[in-house]
Amino acid sequence: MKTVLCYGDSLTWGYNAEGPSRHAFEDRWPSVLQAALGSSVDVVAEGLNGRTTAFDDRLAGADRNGATILPTILMTHAPLDLIIIMLGSNDMKPWIHGNPIAAKQGIERLIDIVRGHDYPLGEPAPSILIVAPPAVSRTGHAEFAEMFAGGDAASERLAALYSALADEAGCGFFDAGAVAKTTPLDGVHLDAENTRAIGTALAPIVRVMLEL
Repeated sequence: MKTVLCYGDSLTWGYNAEGPSRHAFEDRWPSVLQAALGSSVDVVAEGLNGRTTAFDDRLAGADRNGATILPTILMTHAPLDLIIIMLGSNDMKPWIHGNPIAAKQGIERLIDIVRGHDYPLGEPAPSILIVAPPAVSRTGHAEFAEMFAGGDAASERLAALYSALADEAGCGFFDAGAVAKTTPLDGVHLDAENTRAIGTALAPIVRVMLEL
């Protein structure tokens, strides 16, 4: 049995801008990935609304700093064969930093944590697949427009930066923006069709990385 950890934010959790609500389990991209890979792979969905790459955000009753909580999650779900990291959208909030270079450096920090972690059974670190989230888009939703002011232009740079980092660090890479677009309802989240599209597109990449 191979184990894949999907480490992300509300796009991985399955936030549905209609409502708002949570997408049906079968529509979330980790669930679609699980269905495509079959029973020989266990896909663990670890999404948290508002999670950043490596920066504090104290506006919620959960630790949203992806670097702070990652070691605990790695220990909880070990042993792991692959970790898929799709983060960076929340880094685009102006009060976080709103800077794609900082988000890239946050992903780099997460890579270091995965590779330097003291795993409980002494197993090797899992492979890493970096996924650039779909870019933030313009929206008529006043609050989200302010929450992600300037995020549309900044987030469009994430894919190129993440791709270059993946090459340097020896990680896999996929641009989710190639198959999915954020909904104009809030400019940040995905409708059911687009979140399913990410899971479908990742399946062949994951099969190769797991040598299935």
